[in-house]
Amino acid sequence: MALPQIVGHASDIRAMCAAARGNGSARSVGFLPTMGALHAGHLALALAARKQASYVVASIFVNPTQFGPGEDLRRYPRDLEGDVAKLGSVGVDLVFAPEPGELYLAGDQTRVRVGDLAEPLCGSSRPGHFEGVATVVAKLFNIVGPCAAFFGKKDYQQLLVVRRVARDLFLPVEIEGCPIVREADGMAMSSRNVYLSPEERIRALAIVRGLDAAARLFAGGERRPRELERVARGPVGRAASSVDYVEVRDAETLAPVEGPVGDRALLAVACRIGTTRLIDNVVLGEDPPPLG
Repeated sequence: MALPQIVGHASDIRAMCAAARGNGSARSVGFLPTMGALHAGHLALALAARKQASYVVASIFVNPTQFGPGEDLRRYPRDLEGDVAKLGSVGVDLVFAPEPGELYLAGDQTRVRVGDLAEPLCGSSRPGHFEGVATVVAKLFNIVGPCAAFFGKKDYQQLLVVRRVARDLFLPVEIEGCPIVREADGMAMSSRNVYLSPEERIRALAIVRGLDAAARLFAGGERRPRELERVARGPVGRAASSVDYVEVRDAETLAPVEGPVGDRALLAVACRIGTTRLIDNVVLGEDPPPLG
C-alpha cells in the first residue's frame, strides 16, 4: 500500500492539482474535504472519488471557524498518521494537511454567508457554524481548483450549503452527495461516536429506530408531517439527554412542510446522548428505511 503524499502549503496543492488536470477536465481531480478522525463513511467517499477521477485529493483540517463557544474543537479526535494510512488503503494520491494559519492568514476577515439554507436545523442550534463551513470550503475549492468534490448525506444540511456556495460563487466544482454509511446495527457512522460510552452507544440506537419507524410509516402512506415527526421523536425523546430537533423539511430548501408531505422530504434529527451531539436523517420517498 502506497501512502499518499502529505502537503501543508496551499501553493503546493494548487500546483499539483493543476498538473493532474493536464487534459483540462474538472473530473480529473476528485476532492474529499474532511476534518480527519476518518471512518468507513469517509473511505466510501474516497472510493467514490477514485471511481470517477484519475487523481484523488483529501484535505484533513479541523476548521476552527465552524465550532462555536463551548463546542468540542480542542477535544475533536485527531490522528493524522492513522488517517493517512486509511486514505492510502483506498487509493488517495495526495493529502492536504494545513496548519490553521495557512488557510486563515494573519488579518483574515472574509467570511461566506449562505442565507435561508443555513438558518434552520443545525443553523439554529449552532449559530455561525455554517458560515465557518461555507468559508472553509470556498477556500479549499479555490485552492484545489476545478474538481468533483464528495460529501456524505449524513450532514445533509451541510451538503445543501456547500452546493449553494459552489453555485452562487460560480466555483468550478461539481458537488457529489453520497449515501450515509451505517454500522451493522444501523447507527450512522460519525467521528463523534468515539465519545460515547458503551451505555450511551446503546441509547444512541434510538435515533435510527425513530427514523426507521417514520420511514416505514411514510412508505405505508402516512403524509402528515407532524405525525411522522411524532413517531420519530418517540424513541429519540426517551433515550436522548436533550433533543435539538426532529423535523420534516423540504428536501431542497429546508423550508418547513406544513401541508401533506409530497413525494420527497427530509426527516432530520439532532440530539445529545450524554454530552455528545449526534445527527442523522432519512430522505422520505428516496431512501429506504435505514434498518433495512
